[in-house]
Amino acid sequence: MSLTASPRTSPRGRVLGLVVALIIVVAIAAQLRVFEGVSTPAVTTASTIFIAIVVQALPFLMLGVLLSGAIIAFVPPTLWQRILPKNPALAVPVAGCAGLALPGCECASVPIGGALMKSGVKPAAALTFLLAAPAINPVVLASTWVAFPGQPEMMVARFVASLAVAIMMGWLWLRFGKAEWLRPLMREHLHGATRFETFRRTATHDFLHAGGFLVIGAGVAAILDAVVPVSVMDSIADNPVLAILAMALLAVILCVCSEADAFIAASFTQFSPTAMLAFMVVGPMVDLKLVGMQAGIFGRRFAARFAPTTFVMAVLTSSLVGWWLLT
Repeated sequence: MSLTASPRTSPRGRVLGLVVALIIVVAIAAQLRVFEGVSTPAVTTASTIFIAIVVQALPFLMLGVLLSGAIIAFVPPTLWQRILPKNPALAVPVAGCAGLALPGCECASVPIGGALMKSGVKPAAALTFLLAAPAINPVVLASTWVAFPGQPEMMVARFVASLAVAIMMGWLWLRFGKAEWLRPLMREHLHGATRFETFRRTATHDFLHAGGFLVIGAGVAAILDAVVPVSVMDSIADNPVLAILAMALLAVILCVCSEADAFIAASFTQFSPTAMLAFMVVGPMVDLKLVGMQAGIFGRRFAARFAPTTFVMAVLTSSLVGWWLLT
């Protein structure tokens, strides 16, 4: 499908729109108990979670696509070449540290990462920024500080582990990543007659692409969250290894915004600090809505490789940093 095609004339776009609309209608109907026959506790719970994820994520997604459109339309590509070192291996940690400058969650970072690539930034550096920005920005660090009063080591551990994962993933992509795994972004096809037209077309395209996958991912997350018994989590909390894996998988399923996930992690008092850390490191980098958004912007071949590798790196790094700083 050409990036210049209107969503109205694209068969794939129409199908995706129908799926999204159906999920939203069913969720709202269950939430409002319009159809008493389907308003079971499980359906109501799932619809509540779905609506909460979408409502929570959409403002940050909008911020992301607006910033991505602005980057393409108004920021000259040569700026990034001046900011980042010419050596790709050095550009990766610089891009990771640049994540401190962008308050926002993972919903915004995915389209911005795509915009950076369109602007000429090497994929390794753009992907490093994509992972780091939602995990180490000032808003997230402040929320972690507040969520764990009297435990500043939790904020430090989150910063160290998240930045380390982002940089290592950038270096891994630099060494093993292949261009054919990324969907062609075709920047030139989105250019308009004016800068504002370029901005509008880029932001619209990114929102339709990422927004549709966001809704589908949120729907899957809501269903899974509603059917997993709480007792399962309680029964494995005493096992250090299983506790870390359980919290990491829970982060993937819940799709909590990075600005709020520290409060969710802190509520699982039966789990170890390292398991809580794994929840906070994995969530902003790998969850169901993020995988869907990455597949929508960068392609399924990319998401199928990048997301599992990031998950493994995040779990291992969280375990190591937790052992070092939290025990």
